[in-house]
Amino acid sequence: MSAVPPNSAPAASTPGLARALMQGNLLNTTQLDNALKKAAADKSPFIDALISSGAMSAKDVASFCSDTFGYPLLDLSAINEELLPEKLVDTKLMLAQRLVPIAKKGNKLSLAIADPTNNSALDQVKFQTSLALEIIIVQHDALSKLLEKIGKTSEQSLSELAGDDFELDFKEEDLNQAAADAQANEVDDAPIVKFLQKMLVDAINMGASDLHFEPFEKFYRIRFRIDGELREIAQPPLAIKDKLSSRIKVISKLDISEKRVPQDGRMKLHLNANKSIDFRVSTLPTLFGEKIVMRILDGSQAQMGIDALGYDPDQKETLLNAITRPYGMVLVTGPTGSGKTVSLYTCLNVINKPGINISTAEDPAEINLPGVNQVNVNDKAGLTFAAALKSFLRQDPDVIMVGEIRDLETADIAIKAAQTGHMVFSTLHTNDAPSTLTRLMNMGVAPFNIASSVILITAQRLARRLCTCKRPATVLDEVLLAAGFKEEDLDGSWKPYEPVGCERCSGTGYKGRVGIYQLMPISESIERIILASGSALDIEAQAQSEGIRNLRQSGLLKVKQGLTSLEEVLGCTNE
Repeated sequence: MSAVPPNSAPAASTPGLARALMQGNLLNTTQLDNALKKAAADKSPFIDALISSGAMSAKDVASFCSDTFGYPLLDLSAINEELLPEKLVDTKLMLAQRLVPIAKKGNKLSLAIADPTNNSALDQVKFQTSLALEIIIVQHDALSKLLEKIGKTSEQSLSELAGDDFELDFKEEDLNQAAADAQANEVDDAPIVKFLQKMLVDAINMGASDLHFEPFEKFYRIRFRIDGELREIAQPPLAIKDKLSSRIKVISKLDISEKRVPQDGRMKLHLNANKSIDFRVSTLPTLFGEKIVMRILDGSQAQMGIDALGYDPDQKETLLNAITRPYGMVLVTGPTGSGKTVSLYTCLNVINKPGINISTAEDPAEINLPGVNQVNVNDKAGLTFAAALKSFLRQDPDVIMVGEIRDLETADIAIKAAQTGHMVFSTLHTNDAPSTLTRLMNMGVAPFNIASSVILITAQRLARRLCTCKRPATVLDEVLLAAGFKEEDLDGSWKPYEPVGCERCSGTGYKGRVGIYQLMPISESIERIILASGSALDIEAQAQSEGIRNLRQSGLLKVKQGLTSLEEVLGCTNE
């Protein structure tokens, strides 16, 4: 390094590295001005312009920084790129600020950087990692090459994951408005778009039913609901929460400027020419930003058929006998996420023939079924379940499906439709089949109307299905008897199984889910209890005497069949 003539004192706005070089007489005023002009013109860091202008070499700058600031000097060619720590520092920050984490030991992060005076970059890394930094000086040209590789690897992995035919679908008339919204609000950010695509494709590949995007005070969390359980998938930088929520809202055609009230929307994802998946999107204002939940609505589930849902042979026969009758009401009950919609659509798919007129009212329509007239309820516009039902009765229907019976008016119209020659399907949120009848009575429906219209009630739960890595479990007879098994069941002809965990099930021991059902046809004896305004306990006792299995008993049968574990059944059913 050759010395240059002394300079006047550098201005306060001069970059820290430039001031140090001038004070060390390695840079004169002319060289400084040229490098600053080049950096401004190229919109690049000062060190880029300094080296590319030929004022100093990358090797000389690195040696100067090491000697002047007392940091160790490292040759990056000695580093194994595959062993660099991942996910500690956001790739976008690394590329923008020209730095790479080398190693992490305890609460200390070794950080490779060419310009140690870049305090803004160091502060951002400290904030993002909450770690103490150990600065290591590297040559700028070697660092740039490494960052170029890291950037390409990141882009390539995201592109491969999304695939060439990956596309978010907009209606034609919404394309221009969505693009304008994205531009106006700066949400058309390539890394954000690719990250969202990655999350969506990951969720589909992992068989998730819901995606949760959750902002908190000091971190941002993304969780998937897989086989009924929430699993944390990622903790992206907190700084992306607003851009990510805005991007989701643009695609879902929601108001991106409104962050104070909940909103509901929908989006469609084209995986290829023959496969598309809908997402129902719900936003909720929280203390630290908008939480977004996306429900995956896969229409192919309704095409699986009744056999795939897990009904036992006698239950399947009972269900088919009920749904193929010319009139009456079939009710499906269970908590949110128990598969009620899939069960209803599977039934509709069985009876969906050219000679039958089927109409559905839902909030919103989750599965698109060709041949079925589907209506989205819109309370703000006055299109309630009751209003839709009244309209259906003037549309010459054979089968009517109501998404949910929420009030007396909807219940009354649905029951009258069932009494006047129509088959009606609907859902209620109750714990089991007997309590569904008392729930209708509590709504204000007359007992004689219930007895004359309802023909079948099915309550259901979803239990996690054991993976193929399952193994026989050793369970004491006392435990089995306490769970609900009878003495005659413990004949030694079967064994309960327990989860193990393997690569296929991500170590959980479970893969997929199996339905647990209580199917209760309304017999004459149960009708008499209803007409006498009997309680759910009276109805349950009569159903048991008629050989109808409750949810616990149906679950224990799945344990005997080796489909699920005893713990899983005990966790999702009461006795």
